[in-house]
Amino acid sequence: MAKKAAAPKSGRYRVAVYPGTFDPITNGHIDIISRAVKVVDKLVIGVAVNAGKGPLFTLKQRVDMCAREVAKLSLPVPVEIIPFETLLMDFVKSLGATMIVRGLRAISDFEYEFQMAGMNARLNSQVETMFLMASERNQFISSRFVKEIALLGGDVSSFIPAGVDKAIRARFKKN
Repeated sequence: MAKKAAAPKSGRYRVAVYPGTFDPITNGHIDIISRAVKVVDKLVIGVAVNAGKGPLFTLKQRVDMCAREVAKLSLPVPVEIIPFETLLMDFVKSLGATMIVRGLRAISDFEYEFQMAGMNARLNSQVETMFLMASERNQFISSRFVKEIALLGGDVSSFIPAGVDKAIRARFKKN
């Protein structure tokens, strides 16, 4: 799925990791992906196992959903979707990445992300964290809210891609 990109003129190849559980991938995630690829030479979407969050979808389903949605985008750099269940900084290092991409929606996100970025910097000072603010129309979207609304029978179609909406509807019809 990844396409080969030409090395930048600076001779530096910037690989970034956008980690998350993506349970499910939302329009907010797509927004951050679409903007992150403007400043890196390759983006890896790291889909975390994170069983502690009790994901709605299996790891394979989440990876497949991300792959389907990313394939629909016209992106200027290669994007790979890779599952992981290690420490994020170990995953980043294994890929030769030098940047972590994180999306911010609100002040409460910043407080948590700021702490995480500080811990990650202590673990590997060669990796930078880049924060991207969610666009205005996506600032309130979260996977958690999408799942809660869908569980209660609400319409989440404006918060997630159509293919993900179909998967969520099918999932809740089974339960």
